[in-house]
Amino acid sequence: MAVKTASKRRVVAENRKARHEYFIEDTVEAGIVLQGTEVKALREGKGNITEAYASAEGGELWLVNAYIPEYGHANRFNHETRRPRKLLLHKREVNRLAGATQRQGMTIVPLTLYFNEKGRAKLELGLARGKKLHDKRASEKEKDWKREQARLLKDRG
Repeated sequence: MAVKTASKRRVVAENRKARHEYFIEDTVEAGIVLQGTEVKALREGKGNITEAYASAEGGELWLVNAYIPEYGHANRFNHETRRPRKLLLHKREVNRLAGATQRQGMTIVPLTLYFNEKGRAKLELGLARGKKLHDKRASEKEKDWKREQARLLKDRG
């Protein structure tokens, strides 16, 4: 199921490194279970998902190693910054993603953490296959060539 690009999407954190490190085969939108102080910290625009990944445990999907800093005004009721967070998906989607990671050696990588038009925190997940060093070099070479083409076309008018 591909994610629709909405104009009302407010991006909080983006994993730009993931598109360089992995071939993204499929994307899925998932809800995320958060505590109140986590939501407030995300609304301030704080959060980091560059080192995060999703793992399937016990028929559920969990977001591991995502960093949401403590909310400044929350004193003793604050949350842990790197706790595992449950992802909300249909059982069929969880089984499909878990099967792909076990059978085909793929990884579930978070791509974007955002608030949708209803104000709910959502996470865009990518089913990814790791790139080898020569793949990274080839994609970098292709990107440079496209940049050079655009520059040449711009100069010609």
